[in-house]
Amino acid sequence: MKVKVIGLGNVLMGDDGFGPGVIASLQAACDFPEEVSVLDLGTPGLDLTPFVTDVDALVIVDTVNSAGAPGELRLYRRDEILRHAPQPRLSPHDPGLKEALLIAEFSGSAPSKVLLVGVIPESCGTGPGLSEPVHRAISYAASQIIREIESLGCPVTVHATPCPQPVWWEA
Repeated sequence: MKVKVIGLGNVLMGDDGFGPGVIASLQAACDFPEEVSVLDLGTPGLDLTPFVTDVDALVIVDTVNSAGAPGELRLYRRDEILRHAPQPRLSPHDPGLKEALLIAEFSGSAPSKVLLVGVIPESCGTGPGLSEPVHRAISYAASQIIREIESLGCPVTVHATPCPQPVWWEA
C-alpha cells in the first residue's frame, strides 16, 4: 500500500500554517515505513495534482472553512470532499484539492482512500505563527493521521521522546 501524507498551507499566514506544522510534528515524532511519504507542500495550487496520483491512500492536512470553534478538527473522506462542485479559486495558491482529485480520477490514477484532516482557523492574517487553539490541535491531528496510516496496514513507530526539528517560520 503506497500512502502519502501531505500538509498544505502558508506558514506566513497565521493558522494557514497548520498543515506544515502537523507535518513537522509527525516528522519529529515518528518513523514511517518506506511506503509512506510525509510531505509539506506549502501552497501548490493546481500543481497539487501530481502529488495525489499513483498512490493507494492520501491524507491531506489543511485548514477548512467550516462552522465551529477555532482549533476544532474536521475529518472528511473522499466522497464528502467531492460532494459539491469545486468553487472559484481566489488565488493561484488555493490548494485546488477537489480539482486535483477529479483530474486524478479522470486519468485513472486517483487514490482509492482519501482523508482530509482539517482544522478550523482562528486567523489567517499576514504573519507567521499559529493561534493557541490551532496550535493545540496539532497533536490530535497527528494522532488521527497515525491511526489512519496504521489502519491501512502500515506500522508507524512513535518515539517516546520526539526529536524536535527547528522550523524556520517559528524562529
